[in-house]
Amino acid sequence: MPAFPPAPELVPMTQIRCEVGALVSLGAAPTGERRYVPLGSGWARGPELDGELVEGGIDWQLARADGVLEIAAHYVIRTRDGALIEVRSEGLRHGTPEVMARLAQGETLPRDAYFFRTLMRFTTGAPARQHLHKVMAIAVGQREARTVLLDVYRLT
Repeated sequence: MPAFPPAPELVPMTQIRCEVGALVSLGAAPTGERRYVPLGSGWARGPELDGELVEGGIDWQLARADGVLEIAAHYVIRTRDGALIEVRSEGLRHGTPEVMARLAQGETLPRDAYFFRTLMRFTTGAPARQHLHKVMAIAVGQREARTVLLDVYRLT
């Protein structure tokens, strides 16, 4: 087997806290239950991205038959200097049937009790933030009853 080069580093970028609305189900689709969660207020705090979440984002979800939740969140962060940054976040959340049932009931569980990871990309017209177009970030998430917490790391 060939030797692998060193793995890319993960550099702490920001922490995001987002208030979430009630889940809306569109019903059964051929690939699973299609649903969405409205995203409300929140913040991003960190060394590379700091600001407030603009209300109006959406977290589209697909609850698959195998118990995996596919996530496709789309929202905007307004930085302290007024830059608007589009965030596209796609990932997966899964765990044992018991853990997923407890999360669905709004119970707060430690983030190591289940898998919740997303890949994040950014778009902006702000001249000082153009470097974000070249960034891929990985987030480790935790779902609470009315809140999502994300620890975001830039991939080097």
